[in-house]
Amino acid sequence: QVQLVESGGGSVQAGGSLRLSCAASGYTFGRYCMAWFRQAPGKEREWVASISMYAITRYADSVMGRFTISRDNGKNSLYLQMNSLKPEDTAMYYCAANSFCAVVGEDYKCWGQGTQVTVSS
Repeated sequence: QVQLVESGGGSVQAGGSLRLSCAASGYTFGRYCMAWFRQAPGKEREWVASISMYAITRYADSVMGRFTISRDNGKNSLYLQMNSLKPEDTAMYYCAANSFCAVVGEDYKCWGQGTQVTVSS
């Protein structure tokens, strides 16, 4: 059974940092593209970053230079280091897995339950 479990969310002030984690199980983690998405209340789900099985990374323009996606295949884990956080980063953050990397959420087959990030000004 495929399972993705996010953790690490919380409340921080603008300019602060958080590190999100996503623990994967039930499939061969290292063979899949992993991604982070986020969704703020009243807004559509937004792709944040992705990392391929070859560790090639891509970022949305809105987080480029502030967020870093990484993976540890030995630990079946995905990470998102978020620095210089802004109030507009406030959202529920989800990790997702798929056989190929994409920026469209509908392409991803497996999702976690999400972890809330709140950034106050």
